[in-house]
Formats: sequence, C-alpha cells, structure tokens
Amino acid sequence: MKKYQAEQIRNLALVGHGGVGKTSLVETLLFKTGGSSRRGRVEDGNTVSDYDAEEIKRQISISTSIVPCEWKNHKLNILDAPGFFDFEGEVKEALRVAELALVLVSATAGVEVGTEKVWDYAEDLPKMIFVNKMDQENADFSKVLASLKDKFGTSIVALQLPLGQEADFSGVVDLITMKAYKYEGGKRTEVPVPAELEGDIETLREELMEAVAVTDEDLLERYLGGEDIAPEEIAKAVAVGTKQGDVIPVLCGSASTEVGCEELLDALVAYVPSPLDAGCKPDDPLAALVFKTTADPFVGKLTFFKVFSGTLRSDSHVYNTSQKADERIGQLFIQKGKEQQPTSEIVAGDIGAVAKLAVTVTGDTLAEKGSQTVLPGIDLPNPVLTMAIEPKAKGDEDKIAGGLARLLEEDPTIKMERRAETRQLLVSGMGELHLEILVSRMQKKFGVQVELTDPKVPYRETIRGTAKVEGKHKKQSGGRGQYGHVWLELEPLAPGEEFEFVDKIFGGVVPKQYVPAVEKGVRETMAEGILAGYPVVDVKVTLYDGSYHPVDSSEMAFKIAASMAFKKGFMDAKPILLEPIMNVEIRVPEEFMGDIIGDMNKKRGRILGMEPEGKVQVIRAQAPQAEMFRYAIDLRSMTQGRGSFTLEFDHYEEVPAQIAEKIIEEANKE
Repeated sequence: MKKYQAEQIRNLALVGHGGVGKTSLVETLLFKTGGSSRRGRVEDGNTVSDYDAEEIKRQISISTSIVPCEWKNHKLNILDAPGFFDFEGEVKEALRVAELALVLVSATAGVEVGTEKVWDYAEDLPKMIFVNKMDQENADFSKVLASLKDKFGTSIVALQLPLGQEADFSGVVDLITMKAYKYEGGKRTEVPVPAELEGDIETLREELMEAVAVTDEDLLERYLGGEDIAPEEIAKAVAVGTKQGDVIPVLCGSASTEVGCEELLDALVAYVPSPLDAGCKPDDPLAALVFKTTADPFVGKLTFFKVFSGTLRSDSHVYNTSQKADERIGQLFIQKGKEQQPTSEIVAGDIGAVAKLAVTVTGDTLAEKGSQTVLPGIDLPNPVLTMAIEPKAKGDEDKIAGGLARLLEEDPTIKMERRAETRQLLVSGMGELHLEILVSRMQKKFGVQVELTDPKVPYRETIRGTAKVEGKHKKQSGGRGQYGHVWLELEPLAPGEEFEFVDKIFGGVVPKQYVPAVEKGVRETMAEGILAGYPVVDVKVTLYDGSYHPVDSSEMAFKIAASMAFKKGFMDAKPILLEPIMNVEIRVPEEFMGDIIGDMNKKRGRILGMEPEGKVQVIRAQAPQAEMFRYAIDLRSMTQGRGSFTLEFDHYEEVPAQIAEKIIEEANKE
C-alpha cells in the first residue's frame, strides 16, 4: 500500500444493527478497490474482517476490524464494528477514531433498535447512511427513507434513487448529476433516466437542493432566485453540510450484487471529512491514541492506535502520558483484518498497530518525551451482567486468573473481582453472549475449561433484640486443664456501625491479659456467621462479668468461652438476615414504562421517582441484589434492547422472613 497524507485519508466506522450486512459490504468494497482477489462470504467463514474462530463459528462480528482500501488516490480506513449489543464497547472504540459513522440500514427491516443505538453513540460525528439489501424481497427504499426522516429528522437527504426494487434492483439514479447507472455482471454503464421515475426524482431533488442551499448564503440566494446550480457545486455543498452535521446523505445498493458500491466509494472519498477537517495536525508534536488491544497468537499483544498529530516511526521511543512511562516502539504495521503489513511510519490522521508494548492499554496517549498531552479517552460502557466463574477441573484457579487478566487487556468492558466473603471469582460483561464468548476463549486460548454460575449474594446477619449470656469453657483431662468463663451482653447497633466491644470488668474477675482474647473470640465467630454462615454486623458486645482459674485459665480458654457465649446470645437476641439493596437507574423509551414498573414490583423493588431526560424516561428504584443478577437479560427482552440501566450498592435491609428461611435452609445444606 502506497503512502498517503492526512488530506487523502478517510477514517469511517461502519456501524448498524446486527445482520444488516456490514462485513459483506466490507468484502465487496475491498474486492471493488482491488484490495482482495475474491469476495469472501460470512457463511463460508472466509471474510477479511471476521477472522476470529468465534466469529467464524457464530457468523457474527465480535470485535472491530480495521480494513484499509484504496480508491481514486485516497486511503479508506474502514472500521467494521459489531452490530450486537453485547459488543458496544467495540463500537465506541471504532467511533472514537473515525471522522464519520457510515450507518448501514436494511432495505427490508428499515430503522431497527441497533440503528437507534449507534445513532446515539455517534451523536457528535458526521453520518452517512447506506440502505443495503436492495435486491431482497420486500425491499422498499421510499419506506426506509420515510422512517429515517421520521426517526432522525429533516437533515436526512437522499442522494440516489434505486432503479427497480427486490429482484429487479439493477442500478441507481444520481440525484446530483441526474445520471442513471445500471450494473451487469459487476460492470457499471450509464443508461437513460427512466421516465416513470421523474416524479420521484423531482421531489427528492427538491429536498436535496433545499438541504444544501442552507450551507452557503451565496448558494441560498441563487437557489431562491431560481438559478441553475452546477453538480460540482451541489457535491461541494453536500460535503460541507455532511461535515457540519446539517446534511446526512443517504445512498442505496446491495453488498451481495455490488450494485451501488462504486457510487458509495465515490461518496466516501467526497463526503467523509478528512482528518485535517477534524482537527488533526501533521506538523505538531506526536500525539496518538490507543483505541484497541488484541492478543495475536503470532506477534503477542497488538496495540492499535490513531495518530492525531505528528508522525510515529518504527524503532523509536515514545512517552505514554497516561501511564507516565516510556515505551519502545518496534516494527509498525498497517493492519488489514488479521494481516499485518510492515511500515516505517504512521502519519497524522492514519491508523496503525504495534506489537509488544509493555505498559500501554486501551485509552492511553502516546507522545514525545516531556509531553503533557493526554488525548480524551474512550467512553466505554459499564458491564451489566455479573456471573461467578469456576474451573471445571480442580487446580485450574490460577490459570483462570491469568487467562482473564489477558482477556481484560483485550476487552476493557470485561471486569473481574474476587469477592472474599463469598469466596468467588466474579466476571462482569455486557450480556450473556459476551460472557459465553469469554468462556469459549478461555478454553481455546488458555486451555482452561470454566463454567458460569449465578453469584452468591453477600448476605449479612445481625440482631434486633438484646441478650445476656454466659459462656463457660472448662476441660480437665489429666495435667493442666482449661478454664474460661465470661458473661456477655449483646445489643444491636445502628446500621453501618459494624461492631463495638466494651470492657466493663471490675475487680479483676477476668484478668486484663484475657480481655483481648474474649474480643478475638467474638470477632472470629462474627466473621463465620451463625444463622447461615454470613458475617455478623452491627452488634455491640459488652464483657461485664466472668471468672478465672489461677492455673487452668488461658487465652485460648477465654476465646472459646467468648465464642460459645456469643453464639448462644446471638440466637437469643432476635437474629435476622440482611440483604444488599441496590440503587437502580433505568433509562427506557416511555412506551415501556408500565412493563418496567410491573417487573420491578415483582422483584421486590421500590420505585423512588421518574423523570424525562431527552427522548427517554429515567426510572430510579431500589431493589435487592438477589433479584438483579440477570436484570440485563430481562430488560433487554422487555424493551427489545432499547433500555439501559446502572446498578450500585446502597445499603443492607432485613430479608423477609419466608425468604430468609429458604436462604438459611440452603446455606445449612451446603
């Protein structure tokens, strides 16, 4: 691949709902531009951008692939992003380094949930729409165009009209040049504009002219004065409008038949803003953003970056301003799917990769030594589904932790936490599919078989009443005996006060040297739990009486006596089980409010308030953690994927008696 400068580079993120044909379109564009000798098929598992074993097996994109191709003396860096909700982190990584979002929409399905989601993610980016699958049954360009305008506003402007629909789809009419092109056997020829389309053409052309005229005062005057405006001027105005976000061009075609794909390539060169338009500075000192990390089986850890200013060269030294550490840059690569093409430098505006960086992770900035520049990172989503991960074979625990740490480098939307109180390793991700793929990769990459289970709830135990109890440990079995004797009073504390120990011994009935042993015995028993093996909290324990033996008393004897007294006193002081209560913030379109509130009531939740925020309603509620482990799955099915939520711990609350009984019974069985 020849070298290009910033003004010749176009970085675009290819986004849309799952299954609209993004990967197939990349294959066609690569084939049309001579970047590959054959057009791969998702069904055959031989596409350039879906090369991971999991992607081939499931026939979906899981991670963003970078596929550069060359067209009319320009370099197009296409970032093929996944369409399934579980991989929105990958979509956000792609959008962070793109100058435009190319939104793919199906001509049969129109605007889908995934279309709306990527539209929101790309809120601040210029956009272009390609209506794909025009050759399929029930394809309807005018219906899709109407739904796009209805959903996303009047800046949606058609630049083309299809020649025929469904099986008869054979070409497009260009509304800027007013020329028609027909495809046969992948070859494009100009044909007369069909007379029956003149009415539609006139309407859409008028909409196009109105949209572009407002981008320039001179143009507006001439348009209102009825002057003819040359196609070159219209195209220039579309480019300006696209960059400003005032115009969102719509094109149409079919990735599988190649119809409309040449026009799309021309439009990408003409209308995608260059990195220079987006503020990239070739002559400034180096600043590059790391937007993705992968573990390559041959070269090890592979770091993907975009250079925002200056030039990054092979065999150089840079400074990671995010980690405050030096990094040595080895051989640089231009990445094309899984292929790496060595290069001596990556210029401002371009995207490259480098292997084996020591400390650099996704979101970091690489700059020159002494620089303070830190580029804005990537706004990655928080994981929504948490599961416990366990090895199928004993002794594989260390392998799990090591493997997970490597996968976390690759995918920062995965989080890992070791929860001491439930003795579980927890892993969180963006959904069921996300975690399923994690399990599969653990086996393939690190040879460790794991299974996912629901996490244990970190319950607590406490008391509601008071009790005065005696604990006596007396043992005589030849030789020196054991003797410890205490009287304890147990009282509840306010929530969050944890534990208080009071020594009220007078007259040395329990010698001072044994008092710490009494406290230790109580603390150790509290940690183990009594009702169901969960830690005891919010209890005040007062040591107020006891006795000792001058020969047989010992620290151990008093520790045991204190433990016995605490266990008995705890059961006498109205013991209860506490459960963690979470703050839940749910964002959903208004039409789903009823379902959400009904479901929250079933989950023993309490609605705290509701308020509109932009296009969505925000519901604030509190619910027990035990009911919320699979909420990501429930919310997705209730809202067709349109809802989102956040969860954070708030406080502990008493478990209802009938539920507590079951929990205690289960715990005692275990």
